[in-house]
Amino acid sequence: MEVPPLVVDRGAPEPLAVQVASGLRDAAARGVLAAGARLPSTRELARLLGTSRTVTAAAYDQLLAEGWVAARRGVGTFVVGLPAAPAGAARPRRGGPAAPAPRPARTGGAASGGTGGEELGRAGGEGVVDLRAGAPCTEALDRAAWRRAWRAAGGRPPDALPDPRGDGAFRAAVAEHLLRHRGLPAEPDDVTATTGTSAAVAEVAALLPRGARVAVEDPGYRRSTGALRAAGLVPVPVPVDDDGLVVDAVPAGVAAVVCTPAHQFPTGGRLPVARRAQLVARARAEGFLVLEDDYDGELRYDVAPLPLLASLGPDVVVHLGTTSKTVSPTLGAGWLVAPEELRHRLLAARTEVGARPPRAGQRVLAELAASGDLARHLRRLRRELAARRALVVAAVEAAGHRARGGAAGAHVVVPLPSREEEEALVARARAASLAVGGLAESCLASDRAGVVVGWAAPRRSDLERGLDRLVTALRRT
Repeated sequence: MEVPPLVVDRGAPEPLAVQVASGLRDAAARGVLAAGARLPSTRELARLLGTSRTVTAAAYDQLLAEGWVAARRGVGTFVVGLPAAPAGAARPRRGGPAAPAPRPARTGGAASGGTGGEELGRAGGEGVVDLRAGAPCTEALDRAAWRRAWRAAGGRPPDALPDPRGDGAFRAAVAEHLLRHRGLPAEPDDVTATTGTSAAVAEVAALLPRGARVAVEDPGYRRSTGALRAAGLVPVPVPVDDDGLVVDAVPAGVAAVVCTPAHQFPTGGRLPVARRAQLVARARAEGFLVLEDDYDGELRYDVAPLPLLASLGPDVVVHLGTTSKTVSPTLGAGWLVAPEELRHRLLAARTEVGARPPRAGQRVLAELAASGDLARHLRRLRRELAARRALVVAAVEAAGHRARGGAAGAHVVVPLPSREEEEALVARARAASLAVGGLAESCLASDRAGVVVGWAAPRRSDLERGLDRLVTALRRT
């Protein structure tokens, strides 16, 4: 049983559980806690640190969720080993891996927005309840705060000169948001504004050699795949399991990997730390980029949001974020944090053609952040979506099925035995004025079947009405 040196500071702003988890995480990452080391019980660690057992239990729960430790019933809690970097693997460096040869910037590609329901138009029609994934919960947005932010943004003077990086206040707000909510140290100069995740994938794809292969999750986000194809790249499907991307299945020779490690779309898995480290190690050794779509990264309900993949590999990871799922696609505001060399190439391509994301939405988000309304909104949003998730899971289970996906985000998958049953269920739901998405829509080579059920878009009353219809449809499956 090993106990690393840990210090808890009751005067610090961070909760004690966060301090304990951070100390243990750092000890494991630096090798102070060796792989396989047994940790003290929560009661014993609480005694040693002079804290309550609630503190140490919460710290262990967080590390279990992140994959740093594993629990064996009746035996104890043990440190999970990280994969060693391959021989000759390059060490992290600020400029990132050797970038592929540049080619002329391409125009077109996917539209702006993040992962999810932009693939389909929202269901219309009298009495239709839309339970497809992808739309935000605008009902949770404080309309007074929304109006204040737009008025404040409109009060700023117009720009005299274009800046391909985006609005300075927006980039500063994003840097603070990433540090506070996602644990990623970034300066405003590290942040580049985008119009959303899909558009950012398209921009990065345009910098890769035409004809290059790019690994994508299967099932996964089809709009990213479309952006890659529009840039002349070849998407290569890689299977996912309950934990997300199967890193061992990523083929050699790819130029990039596109993944959703925080909350895999659509299956809902979260990539464990061991796989994250393995993916980063392979990227460094083999010279490919990792595009991290932080889909639903801020929306966890069981533990704190998991650390970003970019925190482990800032030299090889391109972090992509958007406000389309947490606030509204109205803003058209997203961001990219990339290795310095790639960021410079992307900005050069923008400058060459005069392209730059519009600043209006960026300014609104900056005002929401400066007033504290953004942080309040995220807290309110998590509470609302967690409560809605409980309703959805209960309804699915009442119908004799199971809901797959972690306690995060705004959708679950209900697995089905076959594609025929998937099509039949989607059709039955449509006949009952209920819109749900089939898992087939997200598959390239996979034959997995099921329906994807979201709960963010409708009003709470409409959600409850739609769940009654869903239960009826599922009971016939």
